[in-house]
Amino acid sequence: MVAHVLRLRVALLIGSLRGERRARTLTALVAVVAATAVVCFAVLSLATAPVAVARTVIMLGGAALLLGFLIGPILTGAVDQLDPRRFAVFGVDERRMPWILVLAAVISIPSLALLAVDMSVCVVAIRLGAPWPLAVLMSILGLICTLLVARIGMAVNALLLPERRSRELTALFVLVIVVVAFPVAVFLASLKWDGHVPGPVAAVTATLGVTPLAAPFGFLFDIATDDTAGAWISGIIAVVTAVLLLAVWSWLVRRLLTTTERPVAARERTGLGWFGLLPSNAFGAIAARSLVYWLRDRRYIMNIIVVPVAGALTVLPLLVAGVPLEIAALVPVPVMALFFGWLPHNDVAYDSTALWTHVASGVRGVPDRLGRLVPIVLVAIPVLAVAVPLTLLLTEDWRLLLPLTGVAASLLLSALGVSSVVSVVAPYAVSRPGDSPFQQPQRPGSRGTYGPAAAFLGALIVSIPTIWLFARTIVEGDEYGPAALWAGIATGVGTLIIGVAIGGRIFERSGTRLMEFVETA
Repeated sequence: MVAHVLRLRVALLIGSLRGERRARTLTALVAVVAATAVVCFAVLSLATAPVAVARTVIMLGGAALLLGFLIGPILTGAVDQLDPRRFAVFGVDERRMPWILVLAAVISIPSLALLAVDMSVCVVAIRLGAPWPLAVLMSILGLICTLLVARIGMAVNALLLPERRSRELTALFVLVIVVVAFPVAVFLASLKWDGHVPGPVAAVTATLGVTPLAAPFGFLFDIATDDTAGAWISGIIAVVTAVLLLAVWSWLVRRLLTTTERPVAARERTGLGWFGLLPSNAFGAIAARSLVYWLRDRRYIMNIIVVPVAGALTVLPLLVAGVPLEIAALVPVPVMALFFGWLPHNDVAYDSTALWTHVASGVRGVPDRLGRLVPIVLVAIPVLAVAVPLTLLLTEDWRLLLPLTGVAASLLLSALGVSSVVSVVAPYAVSRPGDSPFQQPQRPGSRGTYGPAAAFLGALIVSIPTIWLFARTIVEGDEYGPAALWAGIATGVGTLIIGVAIGGRIFERSGTRLMEFVETA
């Protein structure tokens, strides 16, 4: 059985080089080989670096590599050639199948690249003082853990996610990666190494060494630095991690062999887009419709584009007025957060005659209010996640991370909550679908004046405590930072909940008035 699976794996690998997409496959192969060579050369160059620097770079890189092998299959939706269900018809032994598939997984381009990188790490550890038998053994254990993690990611993808990944789901995964990875990358890039490891990075590295993410590498460098106690802790964690991963993988194999495939791929092929991805209820339907509108209607697109531009332009008059750059650079993030939350304040008017679908179907107010906020949230959070670390990189003051995040959260969420009320209390006429976004229709009432102002000022008023704590942090020190963060989150979430509840109640009672408005505006 082992020989059969290995021969099949080799045949699949060779077949991929002879298939219809041979050019694309060969290009990817060349790219992987080139990237692997660069990484191996960089790792080997650490043999002459200080032990602390080599330890930090290798452990951070190893943890990132492990996470990449886990979330890579989930992100890309790649078809697993070694899916255990492919071998169910052969009457395989469920107890032998897990380790047979792991052995077969070694025969793949990513696994061979991983093997080359692990060998380079092993060479560096030996040159820095680790005994070669222990270095080889722990490198093999780290390789096994990474392969098991990749197998687990493939199994989770096969069990829980659609076989054919929709563009919308992939976009959500990419947004999550941007929100998490970009601030971390900017923070690491902002640190000044000067031949030694900065304190924050050293603390993170020490923590990773006693976690499953980098325990094998922590063992190697603890041994190299004669830290016997640390080596024992990291070694035990590495072994326990491998055992647990093998147990999880074995359970997933049995689960796959005894579970029929879910018929969800057909649903993705129907082209429902956001409607096929979001929940099948009122909230999901309204959120999907809003996403389609926001991503295709140029009136919405112009609103989204203007917000970052307006935030960046606020710096220029401040600099002209003599405000120091490190203070002026802190303004765009709160401005963008406020304007992002302010955008849905007239969302009902943009619906035009499409509002009748909400009223005629008897949609409750809360799902309507929440569903309309989904597009803004999906755009605002990644933009702010990029803007905040860039701001701190420019000001070189990372102690403002917590208070600046708190101010952004307070302004964004508070503005969303107030806008949820204003959009049903005081809608005003806007350009109709298909018209130029710069065309301004006549506004027969005064709502076009106080509606936008109420949404804008309401979010500012409720965010005053957070802004005050933010200012205290700038002037007096970072002891006010955590208070500003939690005050901003509490204020924003509370205002959002209250605004959605009140706006939903008004929406349920104002269906006729809103229909009359969209028909005549």
